[in-house]
Amino acid sequence: MKKEDLTALGLTEEQIAEIQKLNGKDIAKEQDKLAKVELERDNYKGQLETAQETLKGFEGVDVNNLKGEIDKLNKALKDKDDQYQKDLADRDFNSLLDSTITATGAKNSKTVKALLDIEALKGSKNQTEDIKKALEAVKTENDYLFGSDEPINKGVKPTGNNPPAGDTSMASMRAIMGLPPEK
Repeated sequence: MKKEDLTALGLTEEQIAEIQKLNGKDIAKEQDKLAKVELERDNYKGQLETAQETLKGFEGVDVNNLKGEIDKLNKALKDKDDQYQKDLADRDFNSLLDSTITATGAKNSKTVKALLDIEALKGSKNQTEDIKKALEAVKTENDYLFGSDEPINKGVKPTGNNPPAGDTSMASMRAIMGLPPEK
């Protein structure tokens, strides 16, 4: 969706900005879903490869060694599952952080992230509220990193190019044009 297409439909700049913001949110949701599915796929793929490699190792192995291998596999699966859960939590946290930063109107999310204590926010019990509080603190200390909520004042006063009163050049121009003298 291009801005030119929306302008051609007769939409105002404010309407176009709102449409683009809503479209961006929809795209971000779908990207999050895709990232989660890809992460799950990669997890299952890794588990399958590990199981296949281990099965090849069991050819010609005695039963006592199998018990030790089973224990190793169970531990490896638990470690992979723990890593998977950690990756999911990190992805969810980063998604929440990015969307909250965007909602506050930050001009550059990387700069704002650099000012936050990410590890403390990750370990927080109520991440949503703590992220909002941390962003408000950053916004009050560094308001130049965020867009302004104030409307833009547009100049509507004269530009100062009016000739001074009693200027004869204007009177002579009006006479040349056949216009009556100015009052």
